[in-house]
Amino acid sequence: MTLIESAKKNKLTPLILTVAGNEGIKPALLLRRIKEGKAVVPRNANHSLKKPCAIGLGLSTKINANIGTSTDKCSVRNEIKKLAVAVSAGADTVMDLSVGGDLKKIRREVLKYSPVPVGTVPVYEIAVNARRRKKSFLRFGCDDILETLEEQAEDGVDFFTIHAGVTEKSLGALKEQKRLLSIVSRGGAILAAWMNHHRRENPFYACFDRILDIAYRYDVTLSLGDGLRPGSIHDATDRAQIAELKILAELTRRARVRNVQVMIEGPGHVPLDEIKKNVYLEKSLCNGAPFYVLGPLVTDVASGHDHISAAIGGALAASYGADLLCYVTPSEHLRHPDAGDVHEGVVASRIAAHAADIVKYKDTADRWDKEMSLARRQRDWKKQIRLSVDPQKAKKYRLSSRPDMKDVCSMCGEYCSIKLMQECMRV
Repeated sequence: MTLIESAKKNKLTPLILTVAGNEGIKPALLLRRIKEGKAVVPRNANHSLKKPCAIGLGLSTKINANIGTSTDKCSVRNEIKKLAVAVSAGADTVMDLSVGGDLKKIRREVLKYSPVPVGTVPVYEIAVNARRRKKSFLRFGCDDILETLEEQAEDGVDFFTIHAGVTEKSLGALKEQKRLLSIVSRGGAILAAWMNHHRRENPFYACFDRILDIAYRYDVTLSLGDGLRPGSIHDATDRAQIAELKILAELTRRARVRNVQVMIEGPGHVPLDEIKKNVYLEKSLCNGAPFYVLGPLVTDVASGHDHISAAIGGALAASYGADLLCYVTPSEHLRHPDAGDVHEGVVASRIAAHAADIVKYKDTADRWDKEMSLARRQRDWKKQIRLSVDPQKAKKYRLSSRPDMKDVCSMCGEYCSIKLMQECMRV
């Protein structure tokens, strides 16, 4: 029985009670949101989670961290280190996007050590296997897809990114316009190349009912991928992106009928004034399905600082209703991220998520900020550090520049405004 089926029967499972408790909401309300498809709890029946989470309406904004090898960087040890860094920094979910090395071993190690839900993009492994076995990454079909999905689900993967919206119809919309950057999604590009080579419909779309069979059997959440997401702010919210989103809406309805949990992946590069429209479109077309956005990045020129661009866009998107922010690291567009990049990406996204939650949940989310303000009024430096989104960095900064007066900081020293006003008010 999947989680949706349990919700339809109003069964308060230990998982639901735990997650509802963590969120501070009534279990019955969480069940209703899951039943309606407006919230998901990614959790494969074969994966024992220490830190399960719920994603969707009325829930705190969550953070996903991408890890995984590349064809140039293939250290399993490094990826497990990045996993630990991501979780320690506050990631709610992780995705293994490996394309280099022993993918099965890497995935199983990530699942073994991850206390949070783990997602994958199965087409990566499918393409890698096709290249290794048949000398071309385009030599695969439905049977290969289903075999890989079954194996990953059996291993315990909690959610799959499925690029089933890159279809002949949506690619037709792409060809009708002149994008600055055509397809920037790796999964989307692989499938577009496959369709062009074989002159056939996307096999993930053609085999979607059989994919649902596997997702149902293991209670894997489907994250319907945006293979035609814009890679430039000049391509945002175009016909191709919307054509794909409409197809994802159709697939969402089909999944819900089959009692499979679904969330929708959203665009990457979007200017500030189009973010609200993108969130509202997804929520409207997909009947409130949780929205999982990459950033969005609000400018294309922040190379080396794209985590800041993404945090700006993520804060705005989440304030309008996006539910899961996929982090972006400082190394985006430049290199394979290291552990330091992972830490910076998660922290930036957490700041964005919390800023949005203050808007969405005014009565509860700002309690953390109030505690910090009180600690500042009291000039309680230990408490300020403890309450920081990144205590390690806050402590490092405090210790790196010790003031002559212990009850202030080295920014203002004896002219500390807070201390001066406290002394004035006592007069």
